[in-house]
Amino acid sequence: MTVPDLLPADLARTLQHLVGTAQLEWRSPGVSAGVVRDGRLVWSTHVGSARLDVDAGTPGPSAHDDTQFLIGSVTKTFSAVTIMALRDRGRLSVEDTLEDLLPGTPFGDLTIRSLLAHASGLQREPVGHLWESFEAPDEDALLSDLVRAERVLPPQRAFHYSNLAYALLGQVISRVEERPWEDVVREVVLEPLGMTRTGLVPDEQDRAHGYQIHPHARTATLEPVIDLRATAPLGGLWSTVADLGRYAAFCSDAGRFDVLAPETIAEMCSPVIMADPEDWTTGQGLGFGLFRRGERVLAGHGGAMPGFLTGLRFRPRDRVGAVVFANATSGPSPLVLATDLLCALLDHEPTTPGVWTPSPRDDERDALLGRWWCEGSPLDFEVRGDALWSTMPGSRGMLDDTRYEQVDRDLYRAVEGRERGELLEVVRADDGRIRKLYFATYAVTREPLAFADLEA
Repeated sequence: MTVPDLLPADLARTLQHLVGTAQLEWRSPGVSAGVVRDGRLVWSTHVGSARLDVDAGTPGPSAHDDTQFLIGSVTKTFSAVTIMALRDRGRLSVEDTLEDLLPGTPFGDLTIRSLLAHASGLQREPVGHLWESFEAPDEDALLSDLVRAERVLPPQRAFHYSNLAYALLGQVISRVEERPWEDVVREVVLEPLGMTRTGLVPDEQDRAHGYQIHPHARTATLEPVIDLRATAPLGGLWSTVADLGRYAAFCSDAGRFDVLAPETIAEMCSPVIMADPEDWTTGQGLGFGLFRRGERVLAGHGGAMPGFLTGLRFRPRDRVGAVVFANATSGPSPLVLATDLLCALLDHEPTTPGVWTPSPRDDERDALLGRWWCEGSPLDFEVRGDALWSTMPGSRGMLDDTRYEQVDRDLYRAVEGRERGELLEVVRADDGRIRKLYFATYAVTREPLAFADLEA
């Protein structure tokens, strides 16, 4: 363990036991893990070996916080964060189509949003047999081969994971910025976060080796490292516990870092499509997957490449995250372990609640407070912190609470919760007193009225 003094000893032992048990049950040569909270790495551990003596069947040196692992499809989230940063800079829109940004493809009607959310309906892989031949296409081949690619589902019909979609998003980034994908990701994400050990080319002196473990013989086979070329945006980055921990810290507490606004991370972690529409435990946002365990919803992504499996989980509400690396092709479940680590952390050390403080007086806002009525149901206005909120008791399964921001003297906009985006209008009598409100055009009155009793 690298930073055991930042967590209580009994919690650190629990986390260590989870990782040690996983390494043993998975039969992975090594497992490395880290936990972040409030913007920093608070715990890490490394069990087993980063490299093996395959012929002798003996373990080798353990990993450490700066040992590089191939993170596979966790790379996709870096592509997604970069897309959203370019969106926030006005360089593109997630409603843009491929034809807008990458003209000439057979799939020009697909939106950036659908590609980010695995809702485009594109086939899973680039054309060819990349995972057998290990011959990845260059940019020209990737694009020219699209005439042989399929749209296997209509857009937005269902979640359908697509590596091809993220290869095309990498091309969008390069085309919009007129430079290589990796240069843009470095400038937008890696450098601001100080991720100096993350990139496409590993440090051969200090990287883990990946292995396939025979299911019966317990022998290890060294797996090849693939040059993904133009498909690197779907899975080509190497990273470390320290670096990916910084990334998890950013994802879980974006306000501490100068990469994306917290509101943009929240947008990326909002469900676009459900991956399991029967159980509703797994969904997909704009780049990040969403997973429910009990009453907690966690965001993140997994990664799989020959010899390597990776898990990233985070929860912005609690400002926590976890990263897990295993140097085995199959067997380990890093996303499950990352979830276990976060749940153990939050069960043992719940997030400290904020401190209540009184709010300053605001006579115009305060005149709105108390009980109102809309459609025959109560609508209660109150101040929380410095913001105006309403709650609708007994709201028949819909969202109860709404937060508003003032946009003019008698005009507010719902920015969170029920009817987000809609206007709350204040209507005054000739003497200046508030006569009624309109919320999303519905009349809101101080007394419960039937629709028949409302006056225009």
